[in-house]
Amino acid sequence: MTEFFIRVGRAGDEDAIYSLLHDLAEYEKLLDKFQITREVIVRDYLSENPLCHVDIAFEGEKPAGVMSWYWIYTSFAAARGIYLEDLFVRPQFRGKGYGKKLLAHLTKRAVAAKASRVEWSVLDWNKPSIEFYELLGARRHDGWFTYRLTDEALADLAKG
Repeated sequence: MTEFFIRVGRAGDEDAIYSLLHDLAEYEKLLDKFQITREVIVRDYLSENPLCHVDIAFEGEKPAGVMSWYWIYTSFAAARGIYLEDLFVRPQFRGKGYGKKLLAHLTKRAVAAKASRVEWSVLDWNKPSIEFYELLGARRHDGWFTYRLTDEALADLAKG
């Protein structure tokens, strides 16, 4: 059996990260929103003080999955948390427990930091992912709606 391992992204991983995130955007039917470049990956994921952390799953030498995340702060809990921005395992590597291993890797980091939660969003049509998350014990956070300011609305409000 080929060795599976997860490690933090590092210099030299730009192409693998780009390819994995591109595959995720394609899977989520969001290629029209995909603006990531290798330069952005170096600046935002792999710099000394990254805006977003990235962990890569490998099966042998092959990049099998990716997870990007960042620290958040939960005011009422008075504790840090983790927001999982992306979790993706390439289709040819699914069914081997790699998604669960990626999440376990992240939750170990959260527990070590005394984080109160790990949270993420999932597209409402993505039934396989919803079922996977719920099988792990994750629950949808009912009673809250996610809002987003983008494009013209973002620029207009910024003008005052």
